[in-house]
Amino acid sequence: MQKEYTVTVYTEDRIGITNRITVIFTRRQINITSLTTAETEIPGVYKFIITVLSTREKLDKVVGQIERLIEIHRAFVHEEDEVVYQELALYKIATRNLNNHNIEQLIRDNNARILTITADYVVIEKTGHQQELLSMLKQLEPYGLIEYSKSGRVAIVKWSRRFHEHLKDLSLKQAEL
Repeated sequence: MQKEYTVTVYTEDRIGITNRITVIFTRRQINITSLTTAETEIPGVYKFIITVLSTREKLDKVVGQIERLIEIHRAFVHEEDEVVYQELALYKIATRNLNNHNIEQLIRDNNARILTITADYVVIEKTGHQQELLSMLKQLEPYGLIEYSKSGRVAIVKWSRRFHEHLKDLSLKQAEL
């Protein structure tokens, strides 16, 4: 049965690694719905957070293939209850609608905040899960929505402490060389 999973991949910083990872998903005909990557707290180690709709069996095979790549430290498949995650959305609406007190209440009720106000537009920021961000999008449409942009998932795995200790040990060993 297909459902949403989060795949985390810890890599070295190498040119082309994103392509090499995504090709493995493509070959298995798994569509990536979100991909975020950034350096971890350990210098030189990067974390890919990949969201997909798939079956666990397919993903276990994909993770096995990913881990065979030389630049990969480890890769994991996570169920929704194994990660704490958020996404970020930016909404641009016409400034003329700021005079409407309903919009202020809407921003407050959604725990959002105003980032920028210009003569022409206002940019509002909200963090949350995808459904929350889409709900606010629908609520803002009547107020003259100009543009909408959403980030990929940012996640922390609940049980990853031992693995992070392992990565820190690797980092110390490399520093000694």
